[in-house]
Amino acid sequence: MTYFVSMYLLVSCFRHTESAKVVKPGRQASRSPFAGADEHETTREKSMRVVAVMNYKGGVGKTTVTANLGALAASRGLRVLLIDLDPQTNLTFSFYEIDEWHHRLKDENRTIRQWYEDESPGRDTSLADLVVTPERVNRVLEHSGGRIDLISSHLGLIDIDLQLAARLGGATTLDGSKQRFLELHSCLREALRDDHFAKYDLVLIDCAPNFGIVTKTAIVASEQVLVPAKADYLSTLGLDYLVGNCRELVEQFNDFVNHKGGSKEYRPIDPGVLGVVFTMVQIYSQQVVAGQQAYIDQVGLNSQVPVLKTTIRNSPRDFGDAGQGGVPAMLRPAVRDDVVREFDELTDEVLSALELPAGGHR
Repeated sequence: MTYFVSMYLLVSCFRHTESAKVVKPGRQASRSPFAGADEHETTREKSMRVVAVMNYKGGVGKTTVTANLGALAASRGLRVLLIDLDPQTNLTFSFYEIDEWHHRLKDENRTIRQWYEDESPGRDTSLADLVVTPERVNRVLEHSGGRIDLISSHLGLIDIDLQLAARLGGATTLDGSKQRFLELHSCLREALRDDHFAKYDLVLIDCAPNFGIVTKTAIVASEQVLVPAKADYLSTLGLDYLVGNCRELVEQFNDFVNHKGGSKEYRPIDPGVLGVVFTMVQIYSQQVVAGQQAYIDQVGLNSQVPVLKTTIRNSPRDFGDAGQGGVPAMLRPAVRDDVVREFDELTDEVLSALELPAGGHR
C-alpha cells in the first residue's frame, strides 16, 4: 500500500495544467478566497511580505540581488530578514567571513540545516533561535531606522532534500500521505507565523537553483516569487517551466488542503510572480546591447513571466569582491555609480509592487 501511495504523490507532483495565474508587477498579489476569509489571519501576516528569490539556472546574480535588495530596503527604514536556503551559502558569506561562519554559526548549530534535520522540521529547533544579526552591515544601517537579520545556510543542506523525501513517503494511507505532504511543505510558512517574526517588514528567501522540497517550502511560505535572470538563451529557457512547476505545486497543495471538505489546520496558498529582473546586462551608449535586449523583449512578449522595468548591468568593479567586509556593495560609501542607481530603481519597483513604504511597519 505504501508503494501505491508514494506513486500517487509522485504522479501528482508532475501533473501539467493549462491555466496560468500571473501577478503583474505593481499589483498586490491576489489571494485565494479561502485565504482571504481566514479569520485567524493576523495583522503581522497582512504587513510582512515574504518573497522567494529563485531561478533554476545558477550564476544569474540571484544572491547578489537578494543581498543588495535587502540591504537597500533596510537602508530605507525597513526591518528585513534574509533566509539562505542555498547550500552554496553565498548569501550567508555576504555578511560573515567563512571562519566566522564556522565558529559562530556552524559549530553552534545556528544554521537552517539544523532546523530541517529535525524529525519534523522545527519540532526540536525554533526557527527564531537561528536568527542572527550581522554586525558590520548593521553598523552601516545604524542611523537608517532599518536592520538586517539573517538565518544562515549550511554547505550540508544539499543532503536535506533526500532526507525530506524519505519522510514524505512513509505513510500507509492516502489521507496520511496528504497530511504528511501538507505538514512538510508548509513547515517554513507555519514557522514564520511565530510572533518573533512580527517585527519584520520584508523576508527575502534565497533559494537553491532547483525545485527540491526545501525550495518548495520557500514557495509555500511566500506571497511572491522574484526571478533574477541573465538576458541569454540558457537563462531564459526555463522561465515558463519554473512558473509552471510553481503553479502545479500550488494546485497540488490546495487540492490537499481542500480534501474531504477542507482542512482546519492548513490554508490554501496563492503566491504570485513578482517578475523577472534581468541582471549582468551589457550597456553600450546607455542602452542594453541589442542581442540582450532581444531576449528581454522576447520574454516580455511570449513568456508567462512579467518583466520588471529595471535591469542591472554587469559590474565586476562593484561585485567582484562580493561578500568581503560583510557589507553588500550597494551600501559601501565609495560606491556611487550607475549600478547603485539601478539597484535603487529595482528597490523602488519591488517595494512598490509589495506595497511596502519606506520607514517600516505601517
